[in-house]
Amino acid sequence: MITIKNLAEIAKMKQAGHIAALVLDIIKKEIKPGMTTGEIDKIAEKTILENKADCSFKGFGGYPAATCISINEEVVHGIPGNRVVKEGDLVGIDVGVYYLGYHADTAITVGVGKISAEKKKLIDVTQESLRKGITMVKPDVHLGDVQAIIQKTIESAGFGVIRDLTGHGIGTQLQEPPSIPNFGKVGTGLILQKGMTIAIEPMVSVGNWHVRVENDGWTVVTADGSPSAHFEHTIAITATGAEILTKL
Repeated sequence: MITIKNLAEIAKMKQAGHIAALVLDIIKKEIKPGMTTGEIDKIAEKTILENKADCSFKGFGGYPAATCISINEEVVHGIPGNRVVKEGDLVGIDVGVYYLGYHADTAITVGVGKISAEKKKLIDVTQESLRKGITMVKPDVHLGDVQAIIQKTIESAGFGVIRDLTGHGIGTQLQEPPSIPNFGKVGTGLILQKGMTIAIEPMVSVGNWHVRVENDGWTVVTADGSPSAHFEHTIAITATGAEILTKL
């Protein structure tokens, strides 16, 4: 069931979102070649706990870490560990924060040091598709309208929309209805209402949209080995549009 949140509930999600945004801001400033993904995860968990919040991801379905850190061909759900971040890598950092009974979920992809023009374009297009999707959000709009503009932005740049993974509703549960694919048709799907809170998260590859799951049971990679990028915001639908909850 899709839940409608009141202003007090959205305010709590905004506090969770602020902590999540802080985590990403700190990591973006500190990430450098030679760090392991495990070290990055420790920075995230320390920041969350210092802000008297909990890690949404840790223990969710048995997941072992505070963040998902995905490098290059890894789309999402990369488990932090001993992998070393290198110059030229794309690193996706996905973090969830649980605070005052509510979750917030956000992600960025950053380039480490000097990256290729193709990877830079991939980051820019993925981020722009999220921005355009959010600008479409307001009451009485079909969810398909949001999905369609995300898809158009990505595919018009020559990139692939990952189809097997979606955004989602969010609130007292990390993942709630509805499911939000990053492709769709205008005028179709759920009609958005004031008080809904959703996580929109385009996942994009340089190649085609096909993916597979690694032997760890979590890490999703592009089937063709091409680089991928991922951006995500948790947003609340207001009377006039969308409020991004995962920002500083």
